[in-house]
Amino acid sequence: MQLRSINILKIKVGTGTEPVAFLIRIKTTGCVKKNQTTGCKNFESGSLVFCRNNHFTMDLNFKDQVAVITGAASGLGLAIAEKLAQYKVKLVLIDRDRELLKAAVNKLAPSGSWALDITDEKAVQGMMDATGSKYGRIDILVNSAGITGITNTKSHLVESANLRSVFDVNFMGSYHTSKYALPWMLKNDYGRILHVASIAGKEGNAGMLAYSASKAAVIGMTKVQGKEYAETGITVNALAPAVIRTALVEAMPEEQVKYMTDKIPMKRCGTLEEAAGMAAYILSPQNSFTTGFTFDLSGGRATY
Repeated sequence: MQLRSINILKIKVGTGTEPVAFLIRIKTTGCVKKNQTTGCKNFESGSLVFCRNNHFTMDLNFKDQVAVITGAASGLGLAIAEKLAQYKVKLVLIDRDRELLKAAVNKLAPSGSWALDITDEKAVQGMMDATGSKYGRIDILVNSAGITGITNTKSHLVESANLRSVFDVNFMGSYHTSKYALPWMLKNDYGRILHVASIAGKEGNAGMLAYSASKAAVIGMTKVQGKEYAETGITVNALAPAVIRTALVEAMPEEQVKYMTDKIPMKRCGTLEEAAGMAAYILSPQNSFTTGFTFDLSGGRATY
């Protein structure tokens, strides 16, 4: 079955606890099975369907795919791993924090896990070669590992050592992993790479020179790699979140969170579920005509 079109014919906005209702016509090349999320019954191509729920889920197909995820033991990396696990993706989790990685392994039972530092190029090369040799493929790479370094510091006071350490993790780490994943993707004429950047890389955050500049570099690399591999079946994209509601943010004083969210037109943090959902689409076979692009997740803060 292939989805050809969805026509929304009528929308009823709910009130209180009543959800939104959709009357839609879906055209496909075959019959669609009942979707447990929307509650829609089986239907033939061109039929009208009444869906009653808060959202309509996309049927993403990750059959037999292998994903390498850095920063996978916590935060956004873990959330993306959890989302891909729902689609039965073979997960290879990477993180330098052994204890957090162990907890993630116990939770997700991935196909593989490596406690390593992505700034160590030789270690990254060994991990990618071992993963590619084991499965004969690497379909997905998610670069979610990152650090902020010392913040609240004006540029003339930034220590060079701190600047280098942030670039080593945020930029060089993403470069190392993509450098050694790409040959495996080229062998199969297919691949999806997602570099997690930041709104700071687009706008620049005062007092965060190292972090902002390193994420801007990640966005630049995304544009270059997107163009370089555009004809190979490989897409390379970035995700630029604003403030995402994580355990770190939850622990912050409410005034500090308000200061950050006041810059966001929606006046709230994004959620890990929202970020992981967007990442799943970016990494899916369905996202086949977008590459070298930075997807925003900023509640309206970035509109360019």
